[in-house]
Amino acid sequence: VQLQASGGGMVQVGDSLRLSCAASGRTFSRYGMGWFRQAPGKEREFIASISDSGAGTYYVNSVKGRFTISRDNAKNTVYLQMNNLKPEDTAVYYCSSAPYNSWGQGTLVTVSS
Repeated sequence: VQLQASGGGMVQVGDSLRLSCAASGRTFSRYGMGWFRQAPGKEREFIASISDSGAGTYYVNSVKGRFTISRDNAKNTVYLQMNNLKPEDTAVYYCSSAPYNSWGQGTLVTVSS
């Protein structure tokens, strides 16, 4: 599967961004999708996932209540709406499809205070 994340940028504390990830090369609607991020000097971490149908979602505590994952199976795209951004959200963001063992090109999010 090929994955391409986009939508990153430089924002200020409290701002919002919406990331998109376009998938190809696989039947998108059959697989759960997840978002990961890697901050400078740190390991990549899982932050959110969504089931194949979109009915189920999961978030780690650090983003719960601020980030929302969604998907459009007709467009083979998964989204990450990020609100109330904080400096600690600065990272390269990646999407992946289950079983989450490969990632495409990420998109950089920088949050300045």
